[in-house]
Amino acid sequence: MTAPSVDARPPLRSEPRPLSDREVADGFVSGDERCLAVAHARWHGLVHTLAARTLGDAREAEDVGQQVFLAAWRGRAGYRPERGPFPGWLVGITRRKIADALAARTRRRDLVVAVGERLSPGGVAVPDPDRVVERLVVTGELAKLPAAQREVLAMAFYGDLTQVQIAERTGLPLGTVKSHARRGLDRMRRSMSEAPGGGTVTAGAG
Repeated sequence: MTAPSVDARPPLRSEPRPLSDREVADGFVSGDERCLAVAHARWHGLVHTLAARTLGDAREAEDVGQQVFLAAWRGRAGYRPERGPFPGWLVGITRRKIADALAARTRRRDLVVAVGERLSPGGVAVPDPDRVVERLVVTGELAKLPAAQREVLAMAFYGDLTQVQIAERTGLPLGTVKSHARRGLDRMRRSMSEAPGGGTVTAGAG
């Protein structure tokens, strides 16, 4: 007896329909993590392009992109469809995060410049005890330096001493003090530039 012919292949399954932007937005706002993944895949390129174009740094733009989606997810209850489409809402968050990154870049640049100004030959140091956060950042950066560079910059920043005064205090030749200061500032500048929210910074060693 011949067995009846059967098709052993499983029936074809139709591919799921892609979610519309509105469906992604609704799911995102309701806390659906699948919609978070779809939103990231769909609009990360838009966010990254906008950030990279403004900041001029792909790595910094990537960091901004992560901040944007994290902020959007945490603040998803604040999205209002009647005020505009979901991608536009993300662009608004992106612009704020770009502004934050630019402000952080400026603070880091000003911080290095401030340390450099303290080392200007014959310059007058300007104490600013209220800038606690900046002092904490400087402390962390100084800890990364070789001992000689760290000592010179610490005396300048915390002791409000000029290069001439540092040379007199340590007994080092003025040229050696200048060399330690310049190299230390260069290291700090590079370190701060490589930190998230950093950027190209410049400082004079005096």
